[in-house]
Amino acid sequence: MPWWEAIVLGLVQGLTEFLPILSSAHIRVIGPLLPSGGDPGAAFTAVIQLGTEAAVLLYFWRDIVRIVKAWAAALTGRDGRTWRERMGSHSADARLGWYVILGSIPIVVLGVAFKDVIETAFRNLYLTAFVLAVFGLVLGWADKVGAKKREVASLRPRDAAILGLAQAMALIPGVSRSGGTISAGLFLGLTREAAARFSFLLAIPAVVAAGIFELITEFDELNSPEGPGLGPTFLAAGVAFVVGYAVIVWFLRLLKTGSFIPFVIYRLAFATLIVVLLSRGVLEAT
Repeated sequence: MPWWEAIVLGLVQGLTEFLPILSSAHIRVIGPLLPSGGDPGAAFTAVIQLGTEAAVLLYFWRDIVRIVKAWAAALTGRDGRTWRERMGSHSADARLGWYVILGSIPIVVLGVAFKDVIETAFRNLYLTAFVLAVFGLVLGWADKVGAKKREVASLRPRDAAILGLAQAMALIPGVSRSGGTISAGLFLGLTREAAARFSFLLAIPAVVAAGIFELITEFDELNSPEGPGLGPTFLAAGVAFVVGYAVIVWFLRLLKTGSFIPFVIYRLAFATLIVVLLSRGVLEAT
């Protein structure tokens, strides 16, 4: 993969990862349109997502440190020796740490169980376009009917489990990790900003684990003559990190006053574009 194509894909990843418009679909569509052509592959997509997750770690580092400290204090009994105290009954941050762990279980289990299907059959662009449109409408519905009154501190174990299942649905290309969890958060009554913040935090374990796993298991594929190459892959991840950080800042500010309707419209338009490109033979479905 030429370096400039890696920069383009890194820009795309950084611009789309945190918005509810599905970054993997953009990589899947734009990759074949570049001169070198071809689907960059699930391994390339997973590894460059490490760049955008590094942006999350940098932006939320104070929150992350606070949550980890509170969680460790509760777990080791510094807040009390009963199981309720160890589970964070005295600390909202400790509970949040447990909720991130609980919410990460579904995507880890299902991601490992269905890895081959996710990397092959699920990357069919007709499926992606259909799911992209359907879940765009779901996002719009959630934004309309959600109470938007609850903050992250009000989450309960049941909420974390539901949000975790919503995140796991992003294993189906077209759902969008942020779009799925934000939609579920809105249905649960979270504010737009609270839903987005928990979505970002919840994604950290799953995305980092997936990226490292793909880097280790698909190292030879990434570095093969037919693959994108390690240099371009890491270059794309670096670009995604810089752009992704700027998008986080902008997106969270937008949600203080704006709605998700522009993203719903974009998803419908993008789904339509994919179908048009497929019907004209510009793209191949698989």
